[in-house]
Amino acid sequence: MIAYFDWAATAVADPEVLASAPFGNPSSKHTAGREAKAAYEDARNRCAGALGIEPRHVYFTGSGTEANTIVLHSFLRRKLESGGTGAILYSAVEHPSVRENCRLLRHYGMDVREIAVEGDGRVSADTLEKAFVAGKPPALVTVMAVNNELGSVNDIAGLVSWIRARGERPVHIHVDCVQAAGKVPLALTEWDIDSASFAAHKICGPRGIGILYLRKPLIPPYLGGGQESGMRPGTENVAGALSFAAALEKYAAPERCARYYAEAAARMARFKEGIASFDRAHVIPAVRAEGPGFSPYILQVSLDGIPGEVFARALDEKGFCISTGSACSATKIERPVLFAIGVGEKQRLEGARFSHGYATTMAEIDALLNAVGDVLKTL
Repeated sequence: MIAYFDWAATAVADPEVLASAPFGNPSSKHTAGREAKAAYEDARNRCAGALGIEPRHVYFTGSGTEANTIVLHSFLRRKLESGGTGAILYSAVEHPSVRENCRLLRHYGMDVREIAVEGDGRVSADTLEKAFVAGKPPALVTVMAVNNELGSVNDIAGLVSWIRARGERPVHIHVDCVQAAGKVPLALTEWDIDSASFAAHKICGPRGIGILYLRKPLIPPYLGGGQESGMRPGTENVAGALSFAAALEKYAAPERCARYYAEAAARMARFKEGIASFDRAHVIPAVRAEGPGFSPYILQVSLDGIPGEVFARALDEKGFCISTGSACSATKIERPVLFAIGVGEKQRLEGARFSHGYATTMAEIDALLNAVGDVLKTL
C-alpha cells in the first residue's frame, strides 16, 4: 500500500467531486450544445460563489500554469502592439510557470526584475521596495500566495496596499493561488488584486482544468475560436469545470477550509515534532514558525549526508511517496527556491519536500516518521 506525501504535486482525486457532463460542444447552437453550455455556465457560477467573486471574472483554463502564462504573455503582446510597457516584477521563489516565463519575456527584450525574498521565503515591503526603480514603475507585479516548496504564506493584502499607496501608474497585481485554494483563507476582492490562478488537481479535482480570475480583461496572448470571451480559446472542458466547482465547494468554502486547516495543523505539529527528534534532519527554513505565515500542508526538510533524490527513492522503496521540490521541474537538480532564501549548495541537494492533504491520517504521519528514522539509520 502506498502512503502518499506529495499532495503539493497533485492531490489524491476525490471521486465525489469528479463529475460527468453533457456530451455536446458548448459552442454549438443545437440542443446538445445548449445543454453543455448551461452546465458549463453553472460550473462558472458555482466556482465564483466558492471563491467569493463574480462569475464574469472566472475564466476556465487548461491548468494553473496556463492561467499564469496568459497573464504574463498578455504584457508581451501589449508591448509589441503599443511599443512600450512598464517592467514586470516577480518574486525569486515563484513556481516555474511564472519564473521561467518571466525569464523568457526578458529574452524577448522586456524589462523584467526579480524581487528578493526574506530568509523565510516571503516577500516583504523592504524586498519589494528594492525591486522598484525610481521613475520606472512596473506594469505587472506577480507574487505567489503560498510557496509550493516551503509553504511560506505571503501577506498579499499588505503587499498590495504598499504597491497601491505609491500612487504611480496603475500596476497589475497577479497572484498564483494554486497552493492556496482550499488550504489557507482567500480574500480575492479584499486583497484588491487584478488576477489570480488556480488548479483543480491541487484540491482533489481532475488534471487539465484551471481558473484564471481576471478583474479586468487583458489582451489575450493568442487567438482561436473566441471561447472564454477570447481570453482562452479552445473547446471547453465541461466535465472539468463541473468537477472544479464541486472541489471548490467541498474544500475551499471558508468554513470547510478552516476545519481542514486545523486538522492539517495538528498533523504538521506531530510531524515537525518527530522530525526534530532526528539529529540529521533539519527544517527549511530554520526560522519557520507555525501560524498564518506558513501553510500547515507543506514542509521542506534537509537530511545530513543524504541527497534528496536518494532519500526520496529510499522512502519510495518503503511505500512512501515524497518529492524534492516542484514536480514541474523534477528533472532539474537546481533548487532555485532554496537558493533564493540563502540555503547553501550542499543543503539544497539534501532537501526533500513532504506534503500531506485532506485524507492523510495521524497513523500515516507516525508510519512516515518511523520510515524516516529507518532510512536515516541505513544511509
